[in-house]
Order: sequence, then C-alpha cells, then structure tokens
Amino acid sequence: MDVAAWLRGLGLQQYEQAFRDNAIDAEVLPELTDADLEKLGMLLGHRKRFRKAVVGLGPSSSHPDASTDDIAAQSRTRELSAERRQLTVMFVDLVGSTALATRLDPEDLREIIGAYHRCVADTVAHFGGFVAKHMGDGVLVYFGYPQAHENAAEQAVRAGLALVDAVRRLPEPEPLRVRIGIGTGQVVVGDLITAGEGHERGVVGETPNLAARLQALAEPDAVVIGPQTRQLVGDLFCGPACPGLAGGRGAAGRAAVVADRRPLPASPTDAPA
Repeated sequence: MDVAAWLRGLGLQQYEQAFRDNAIDAEVLPELTDADLEKLGMLLGHRKRFRKAVVGLGPSSSHPDASTDDIAAQSRTRELSAERRQLTVMFVDLVGSTALATRLDPEDLREIIGAYHRCVADTVAHFGGFVAKHMGDGVLVYFGYPQAHENAAEQAVRAGLALVDAVRRLPEPEPLRVRIGIGTGQVVVGDLITAGEGHERGVVGETPNLAARLQALAEPDAVVIGPQTRQLVGDLFCGPACPGLAGGRGAAGRAAVVADRRPLPASPTDAPA
C-alpha cells in the first residue's frame, strides 16, 4: 500500500514528510498509537480521523482492503480536478538555517527542523491555513484553500504575526526566527504531479512567486504583505512601505511590513496593478 496516497485520501497529506522521515510504512500503520501520532505533530482531530481509518488494516497492508481502494479512488478524483480562485499564499523561511547546519549534528538539526515544521503547521491550522509544501526550512501555506473564506487575507496576516511569536518561543538550544511573505491573487489550484512520491498539490499563478519575493525582503521576525493583501485587510494592520524588488512587476514595490494593528496609512499606489 502507498502510505502517501493513503494519507492524501484522508486529507492528511501535510504529514507525508513526517511519515517518510520516520520510516513509517504500511506494516507499521496499524501499530501507531495516539502518543506516536502526537509526536509526529498530528493535531487531535486529525489523529481521530487517522485512527478511524486505520481500523481494519492488518499487520501487512500490501493488498489494500476495500476501504483503502475507496480512499484511493477519491484521491484520484481530486487529483484530476483543478479550479481558478483567489488565494492568499504565505511563504515562511527559517532564518540562519545554513549556519545551524554547519554547527549542529545532523540528528540535532533534524529535531530542530521537525519542531519548527510542527510549530508552523499547528499555528497556521488555527487560522485556517493549509500547509501545501515543505521546501527544506521553507514552508508554503495556502489560505482560502481547500475551503474558501472571505477573511482569508486577514487570517493569513494574523497567522504570520502569531507564527513569529510561536517560533521565537520554541524551547530550542538556539533561538529561532522566521521571515514571512504573504501575497494574494488569482491562481489555478490543483494537483500538478500525481505519481507516487512526486505528488504535489500546487498552484499556477504569480501569487506564490510574489509571496516568496516578499519573504526575501522581510527582516527576521517580520511579516511583509503584498498590495492586494494590504487592500483586503484594510485598516486592521499597519507597517511602513517596504523597498521594491527588481523584476517584481511593481507589486513588491507596494508592499508593507506588518507591525501592529493601527490603521494603515492611505497610499495612492495601493490600487491593483
């Protein structure tokens, strides 16, 4: 049985990397306890969903049962679908990870990165965020997908501010810091790659690239938002103008650094390009 496909069928694809990192295969699945799942960073509701689905899986699941076939079929149906929608995308990057890698033992570094990934997943989930992809120490998060929300942009900014604080408070030997970029725009969202371990639920459009560029502009412990995100959140947040980025089609040049909750100053350049 393909464990990654099984997780995707349950809507638990954000835990694929944790399962791979811990060498969890089909034979081990039925033996996982609630405590094991918690150590893997799985949220309570997701643990309950996992335990319900794993009932009936024997010690060896090389031949999937009917329920697993149903789950796989549902997953394939979703893989074929794609839709156009407005999406708010967050890109989170861990500051100083290269320096950490040179100083720490690989096992110690793995534990730190794992704690950081769990912190990101738990924090953004509280605000309706969907972890789409881990890229080393970078994390791509969607707001407004799979479920659309009118206040997705606001929730993304609140999640970013909460995440800066949560990562700082992680009980690690060295203090951790992040930089965060958030962009909003029209995208086509769906499963771009669907073969085996290469599965990726991604988006096509400028928005993820904008979020990544905004993250690159951010100082440590800062959240930088793009012009459309800034327009949507209105006067809920405040921050000074952020320097533009060459080749950014002007969007990064109208970014703002989120600082607090005073009204944002009006700017004639806030209108969409």
